[in-house]
Amino acid sequence: MEFGVPKEIRDLEMRVGLTPPGVLALTQAGHTVYVERDAGHGAGFTDEHYRQAGAQIVYSTAEAYGRADVVAKIARPTAAEHRLFRSGQIICSFLHLRVASPDLLNALTEHEITAISYEELEEDDGVRPVLLPASEVAGRMAPIIAGNLLRSGQSLPGQQGLGMLLSGLPGVPAAAVVIVGAGVVGSNAAHAFCGVGAAVTVVGRDIPRLRQIEERSNGRVTTMLANEFNLKRAVQFADVLVGAILEPGKRAPVLISREMVRSMRPGSIIIDFSIDEGGCIETSRPTTLRDPIYMAEGVIHHCVPNITSAVARTTSYAITNAALPHLLSIAD
Repeated sequence: MEFGVPKEIRDLEMRVGLTPPGVLALTQAGHTVYVERDAGHGAGFTDEHYRQAGAQIVYSTAEAYGRADVVAKIARPTAAEHRLFRSGQIICSFLHLRVASPDLLNALTEHEITAISYEELEEDDGVRPVLLPASEVAGRMAPIIAGNLLRSGQSLPGQQGLGMLLSGLPGVPAAAVVIVGAGVVGSNAAHAFCGVGAAVTVVGRDIPRLRQIEERSNGRVTTMLANEFNLKRAVQFADVLVGAILEPGKRAPVLISREMVRSMRPGSIIIDFSIDEGGCIETSRPTTLRDPIYMAEGVIHHCVPNITSAVARTTSYAITNAALPHLLSIAD
């Protein structure tokens, strides 16, 4: 079977659909892989790395699509890519169709594409194998993002960061971090924030998951059952509020209202990782890596759907490792 790896064309999208080791596994299994020139550049992979893995380098996005039975990419196709679809093709990507523009679904339908949405792939035990590592990366990035936004120098018109150190110091309290959601993103964020010494509270609906988070942290994470009373209470004391809600097959539910956001201290931080599924906070709207933050109700918001592109090499390896067994299965 023939695989195509086009270069991602969204602004600052540095991830790549297959790493050289992933290409090597496919070529050793007897398949042909066409990689667009410089497709892996943002993740630190050269065309020579791909040649050594057995790939054939092509020199346009049109050729990467045109030669492929299966297209392996990361971000959902842009409008410019829709016309490159080949009838009957398979496209594997994070499609997030519930929040995508209707023209993508129309293009997939018109070309009779078999669209495999990475975030929807699910094993018999309920694990989402490709979404899992991407969520782990996002959660572990949370303290890095929050730490930068809390700096005194982080400013927006009329407001600047709180000037806080996440860990605090002897005699100075640590930053209060509230994570809404106890899934993969939430649990990894809790672990990462604990690692830098923040005061972490996780609000979730699943008692067994909350128990796991508490046990993993040796009791250093405070857990609360997610209901309106507890959410209002937790949001009020949060220096950093992290949205990490996923409801499989649905748009993310809005659990934090604008009124709750107004109760936060001016200059505090919201990071909404649910934004790729619509966002779980009423004041959230998608931003980009080039312009990642905005102010709403006196609170700094960071809502970047493709945030893991900021660590493109790690994420590309993780996604390829998870997706490769499925790509080989398709080919077989």
